Amino acid sequence: MKTIRQSLMIFIVLTVAVCGVYPMAVMGISKLLFPYQMQGEMISFKGHLVGSELIAQEFTSDKYFWSRPSAASYNASASSGSNYSLTNNDFQKFVLDRKSKGLDFDLLTASGSGLDPHISPKAAFLQVNRVAMARGLTPEAVTALVAANIEQRQLGFLGEERVNVLKLNLALESAVHE
Repeated sequence: MKTIRQSLMIFIVLTVAVCGVYPMAVMGISKLLFPYQMQGEMISFKGHLVGSELIAQEFTSDKYFWSRPSAASYNASASSGSNYSLTNNDFQKFVLDRKSKGLDFDLLTASGSGLDPHISPKAAFLQVNRVAMARGLTPEAVTALVAANIEQRQLGFLGEERVNVLKLNLALESAVHE
């Protein structure tokens, strides 16, 4: 009986510590040290919440830069890759359709999560003429916007240079409406 009572007490103490105290401590420290990141790195534009820096959104109008395709339909709760092989007929049709729209490079396939909010600078520069024509802007002005929105490698050596599509499109909106 003594062993059962000790085991039960240990179970209760560990449950409270691991399932209650520890998560609350981590959340409290995160809220103090990283409040923006803890809230999902949400972006507001002209007083309205428009999205997160961390999750891609679908842009289909020629007036905007397009994100990578999403196997999850840009739904964070359904994050996944397509799992299509290179020989899959549906995958090949999808890629050919995007190629026929003048897209290339990383705009042809989804990221592993299907939610990557970034594209490469090359993919952004490939879209400059389409966006400039749809907006009535010069390609040079749109190119300058892309160049200004290139994010460098993390810590100077991790990953690759990238462009956050939502931030770029918001910069484009700001530039057009100034």
